[in-house]
Amino acid sequence: MKVPFGDLKLHYQEYKEIFDQAVARVLASGYYILGPELQRFEDEFARYLDCKFTVGCASGTEAIYLALAALDIKPGDEVLVVAHTAVPTISAISMTGATPVFVDIDAQTMVIDVADLERKITERTKVIVPVHLYGLMADMDSIKKIADKHNLPVLEDVAQATGAKYKGLRAGSIGRFGAFSFYPSKNLGALGDGGAISCQTKEDYDRLLKLRNYGQSKRYHHDIVGINSRLDEIQAAILSAQIPFVDEWNDRRKEIAKRYTDGLKGIVQTPVEATDSDHVYHLYVIRHEQRNELQAFLETKGVGTLIHYPTPAHRQEAYRYLNYAAGSLPVTEAVANRILSLPLFPELTNEQVDFVIEAVREFVNANPNSASVEKQLATPVKAGTGRD
Repeated sequence: MKVPFGDLKLHYQEYKEIFDQAVARVLASGYYILGPELQRFEDEFARYLDCKFTVGCASGTEAIYLALAALDIKPGDEVLVVAHTAVPTISAISMTGATPVFVDIDAQTMVIDVADLERKITERTKVIVPVHLYGLMADMDSIKKIADKHNLPVLEDVAQATGAKYKGLRAGSIGRFGAFSFYPSKNLGALGDGGAISCQTKEDYDRLLKLRNYGQSKRYHHDIVGINSRLDEIQAAILSAQIPFVDEWNDRRKEIAKRYTDGLKGIVQTPVEATDSDHVYHLYVIRHEQRNELQAFLETKGVGTLIHYPTPAHRQEAYRYLNYAAGSLPVTEAVANRILSLPLFPELTNEQVDFVIEAVREFVNANPNSASVEKQLATPVKAGTGRD
């Protein structure tokens, strides 16, 4: 049996009629940029999130950038964020000229460690960017408490958690801004790049509208410095057509995740679900000390896997200038050496999931000298010292 890591072609085939109708409607309209389809999507997505406004833009990276620009983040400012994330999160911070300051992650949930977060705040800290990773939301009550104490805005990175909830509140509706990616493989994906920013005030909304369209308040009247970051009409129509299915797809993701966890518990380290959060499993990420060997074995079985992410941002060549020493984010670095993402997408069949489970179990049973899950969980990780 072949089990691909993802299958976007299958997703299109299953929903071909709604995709084709959305595209045909836009093509027939002759209106392709900043038109009624975008407004419709923004209104519908805001209702889905239960927030006041959303603003469509060209990508998830630019969603983060535009929110930071709306906060007037500039060179000399510091932005608190984890290094255990997709580098585009960090790229968006760099686009403002600000300095990303990396916070370690919790060893169990793999999202931001709120204790380390408060330790990293300085007089130059201007915003906190919690990343809701793999579909699991960060501890937003603790983050908001710290942010309010230091008078800092919170920008949620929701690229991997569309539809997730924290104490009943949708991801992206809790902070001052939420930044979304609609990369095709996301829980809500376009058929190309796309993104959006959520916010709660008319002032922030109006500023974002200008920032995404050259700083214009009206045609040829530029009030502020902006960029071109517009979600086009075709992608907006495609996204609108899919909103009614997001919770259904997320429920299927949870079913698959439970099947994995039931079959792999005690065999490998399986994902943790926080009691306050509704995990929507953008990714199903296990941990094992022989990760590389396990990945190679699964490849021989026809099982596609990926690593999200093998090299944390603070150890990337592009961010060497920040002078983070090896071991400065010990939990992040330990996690990066053990994680492996298994196939998980709504169209995955139970038979395929069971095949993956049996393949993982076969590898672990054939390697009895690998550390047990209990030993992996009990291994202490010392706090780092930060930057050099």
